[in-house]
Amino acid sequence: MVRRIHITSLGCPKNFVDSEVILGLLQKDGWQVVEEPEEAEVLLVNTCGFIQPAVEESVEVILELAGLKKDGTKRKLVVTGCMVQRYREKLLEEIPEIDLLVGTEGVKEIHTYLAGLAGRKSPELFLPERFLMDAALPRTLATPSYRAWMKITEGCNNRCSYCMIPSIRGDLRSRSIKDLCAEAVQLERKGVKELSLIAQDLTAYGTETGSGSQLVPLLEKILASCTIPWLRLLYLYPTGITDELLELMAQNSRVVPYLDIPFQHVSTPVLHRMNRPYTTELLEDLVGRIRKILPEVALRTTFLLGFPGETEKDVELVAAFLKKTHIDHVGVFAYSNEEGSPSEFYANQLSEEEKQQRVAYIHGLQAEFSAEILQRYRGKVEQVLVEGVSQETDLLLEGRTRFQAPDIDGCVLINDGQANAGDLVEVKISETQTYDLIGAIV
Repeated sequence: MVRRIHITSLGCPKNFVDSEVILGLLQKDGWQVVEEPEEAEVLLVNTCGFIQPAVEESVEVILELAGLKKDGTKRKLVVTGCMVQRYREKLLEEIPEIDLLVGTEGVKEIHTYLAGLAGRKSPELFLPERFLMDAALPRTLATPSYRAWMKITEGCNNRCSYCMIPSIRGDLRSRSIKDLCAEAVQLERKGVKELSLIAQDLTAYGTETGSGSQLVPLLEKILASCTIPWLRLLYLYPTGITDELLELMAQNSRVVPYLDIPFQHVSTPVLHRMNRPYTTELLEDLVGRIRKILPEVALRTTFLLGFPGETEKDVELVAAFLKKTHIDHVGVFAYSNEEGSPSEFYANQLSEEEKQQRVAYIHGLQAEFSAEILQRYRGKVEQVLVEGVSQETDLLLEGRTRFQAPDIDGCVLINDGQANAGDLVEVKISETQTYDLIGAIV
């Protein structure tokens, strides 16, 4: 008998990779994955529990799927991931429709937990010991076939005062270089042309062994073991970026000139309350050092505004920093006061209205800066990875340059020429918008 399952994956790319492993394991075990939840005997939600808005989204999705159990079928509801790890008791109490709860570390055994689901009459909870994926596990890509994420570590040893990741995902555990190279080769064979390395902090790779960051040796080995044309680095800690890493990127064009470095703030007092051990001056020096070695680089960062004790002067420091440094891509978020985090009880908490006003202010400034920054591409010919027909209109193709990461940055709208999704083509940029580029295939 074919067992049909519908899977919803929420949250970050790291969680998305877990969902792909779950997909691979279930398909290997004979499950059929269906797109429509109404067609499934089992509904599985891989949740995010990082911040309150993500928790609320997860609850909304769970309740929506729980409603499908009222149609008289024997449909089962399974919830896994970060929210289970963080709020298991509340989930059991408040959503009785859930049949099975599996923590973040249950990825590898998910098929065994589902085996006895049909005859289960009361909810069960599984919280296995810490787990680290490896290349031997089956994995079904849910991204387009030409791009993929590769999670190089699990957990985190940083202790930012607002963050719950260490308590949810545990301390830092790094996969071996050999294992990651094996996965890169596997992904290349599947047709991947853009491989994004992800972690809570890429620069921490291997540091739990006491021998310092092993990110550069890892990149050297990946470059030698496969021919994937674009390798992208996402989520690097500011103090972990070395000249050795930048010089490797300068010497190897396959490591695209793009760095995602979440600063979170630029005010030294705010950063120290966040337990992030760097200063305004270090960030300014870092941007200068990166651009000296990688003149073409595109930088992405995020800012967390409205942190307890943040003043209007602190926000103006962020504005001045952006005006001075012209960061290419900026995400701006309001601080969420997370239950269980050290900052939960910090003095001088700001109102939600104040937080949103500050987010809107910086977001508006960055929109102006972004429109100016993109003008530097006018008249240039850039290599573009084609994603397919544009989401705006089927009269245009859409793709990304090396300077635009998937799902978070702008795109290139292609108004002339033919190409297929996954093709790498040369595009001459003729126009620029606030976040997007427009051009024709050369």
